[in-house]
Amino acid sequence: MLATVGSGGLVGLMLGLVGGGGSILATPLLIYIVGIAQPHVAIGTGALAVSINAFANFAGHAWKGHVWWRCAIVFALLGTLGAALGSTLGKAIDGTQLLFLFGLVMVVVGGLMLKPRRVATSGPRPVDMRMCVTTAAVALVSGVASGFFGIGGGFLIVPGLIIATGMPMINAVGTSLLAVGTFGLATALNYAMSGLVDWRVAAEFISGGIAGGAIGMLLATRLSARKNLLSRIFAAVILVVAGYVLYRSAGDLWGG
Repeated sequence: MLATVGSGGLVGLMLGLVGGGGSILATPLLIYIVGIAQPHVAIGTGALAVSINAFANFAGHAWKGHVWWRCAIVFALLGTLGAALGSTLGKAIDGTQLLFLFGLVMVVVGGLMLKPRRVATSGPRPVDMRMCVTTAAVALVSGVASGFFGIGGGFLIVPGLIIATGMPMINAVGTSLLAVGTFGLATALNYAMSGLVDWRVAAEFISGGIAGGAIGMLLATRLSARKNLLSRIFAAVILVVAGYVLYRSAGDLWGG
C-alpha cells in the first residue's frame, strides 16, 4: 500500500510541478515498484488513475476559465474513438512486446521534454475546413496513442491544439485535460471489461496522485523561474526509466 500511494504521489507531484509527461511513469512504477506482474493490468490500472487525476485538474482549470469548451468537447469525443481502438489493439499484443514499445515511447517523450515547451502561434485561427481537419487528425492520433499505451497523451495534445487552433498555452493545457481524462477512462473501461484493472491498487494510486498533485502545484508557483530546469531534470528521469524498461523487456523478449 505504501509503495502504491507513494508511486501515485510521485506521478501527481511531477504532473503538478512540470505539467505533461508525468503520467508516463505510471506503468513502470506499477510494474517495478508496486509489483504488478502483468503489463496489461498495469496499463489498465494506470489509465484509470491518469483519468481521475486529469479530471481533477480539469475542474480547476475550468473554474479559472482556461477551457475552450467547444474544442475540448469535439477533441475529446473524436479522440475517445481513437482511444477505444488503440486500447483494443494494445490488449491484443503480447504484454512484453507492448512494454518494449512503451519504453521506446518514453524515449520520445523524454526527448521532447528536453526542449523548451514553446509552440509559435499567431493567435486564434478561423474555424474553417483546414482547422477542423487538423483538429480531428490530432485528436484521433492522440487518442490511439493514449489508448494503446495507457498514457495521458498531454505531450501530444497540448502542442496539437495550439497548432490546430492557435489557442494560448494556458488554454491548451486546460482544454487538453478533458481529452486526457476521457481517453484514460475509455482505455480503463476497455481493459476493465477484460478483467485487466486492479481496482484496489487504482484507488490507492489515485489517492496518492491527488495529494502529490496538490503539493506539486504549490511548489510550481515557488519554482516557476526554474521550470525549464525542472522539466529537463524530469526528462532525464524519464530517459533513465525508459532505459530500464527497455533493458528488462528486451531481456524477457530475447531471453537475455
